[in-house]
Amino acid sequence: MRGKSLAILLTIILVLGVGGFLIVKNKLIQNNINLGLDLQGGVHVVLEAVDTPEAPVKPDSIDRVKAVIENRVNGLGVKEPIIQKEGNRRLIVELAGVKDAESAIATIDKTAMLKFVTADGRVVVKGEDLKDAQAAVDPNSNEPYVSLKFNAEGARKFGAITTELVNKYPDPNDPKRRIAIYLDEDLLTNPTVRSAITTGDAQISGGYKDLVDANNTAILLRSGALPVKLEKAAVQTVGPTLGADSLAKSQKAGIAGIAAILVFMIAYYRLPGLMANIALAAYMLIVLGIMAALHATLTLPGIAGFLLSIGMAVDANIIIFERLKEEIREGNSMRKALEAGFSRAFWTIFDSNVTTLIAAAILYYFGTGAIRGFALTLSIGILTSMFTAITLSRWLLKLLIDSGAKNKALYGA
Repeated sequence: MRGKSLAILLTIILVLGVGGFLIVKNKLIQNNINLGLDLQGGVHVVLEAVDTPEAPVKPDSIDRVKAVIENRVNGLGVKEPIIQKEGNRRLIVELAGVKDAESAIATIDKTAMLKFVTADGRVVVKGEDLKDAQAAVDPNSNEPYVSLKFNAEGARKFGAITTELVNKYPDPNDPKRRIAIYLDEDLLTNPTVRSAITTGDAQISGGYKDLVDANNTAILLRSGALPVKLEKAAVQTVGPTLGADSLAKSQKAGIAGIAAILVFMIAYYRLPGLMANIALAAYMLIVLGIMAALHATLTLPGIAGFLLSIGMAVDANIIIFERLKEEIREGNSMRKALEAGFSRAFWTIFDSNVTTLIAAAILYYFGTGAIRGFALTLSIGILTSMFTAITLSRWLLKLLIDSGAKNKALYGA
């Protein structure tokens, strides 16, 4: 029995050690957790909807704006963007890892009103007639362009006007054959219609610096126009150097704090402290593993929530071990002291964790961005700590006692 318990205990320690080493070495967790704006840099924008005679702000305006902005941000390829409403007129947009902040801001808050206008001033096709827009590069000229695909109604309109212009003005170089394409009253291009286009396809070329520039226009066109005018209420850009510095300092502080906890637990609680440290190592792997599986976004407040939950996990073990020492001093056997210590400490730990979970749930529901990240990380940590402190630590101590380690001095009693 003793040999079996000791073998299981050593196997658990070995598995945790080797598993943790392989996870860290292969960056399995690091590669699956996204870093927030404050850790890798990016841009934070607060957009406010304003009334205009043409488009007054309505109760559902900000919801429609949010849907359009989400489409545009997804087109930019930003990982885990944060797009949240603030009241009935404001929208918070956080784009972590964005290198060209000005271009990103210009893309997300541009009105994107597309129209095709003939030489005599007729608006013949609008953005609402568009089905899709994609950026590409002409293999012959190596110039970027935007290919347009109209919906059925748009194809009919465009086919009708191009047929009309070709038939009405036989000279292919006649300026009256031109159809100007405007985006938010800015002239994108003014091509001449060479032949009737009835397929529902068209191209916008010329004026694009590169493929990225053309792609930004394509994103605007296919995501649709904003229903109301937006103004930038606040813009904050976080450089990648500042974010990297914050991450480095957080890592150092976290390592120092955890190391101090590990040393204290062994020095004060002896063997139970060692078992608590093993459970704490499992706790950290489980929490980070859950966050990696969820592809969660880690921010500075999220790190704070993680470290706070570590403190709560250790606190739960301290409550249990103090109860254990009391039971040992009263002359109970080690197994009886273990069962009584955990039994009496359970409801204290349970109550404190439940109240903290309720507070975290409130923060998550009513909070924004970083506050929700803190609440989520704290909640995951609390639930995991209840498992590691009440179940895993108890099992490890039971294995320790069954292996023959029953000297009271080894338990700090």
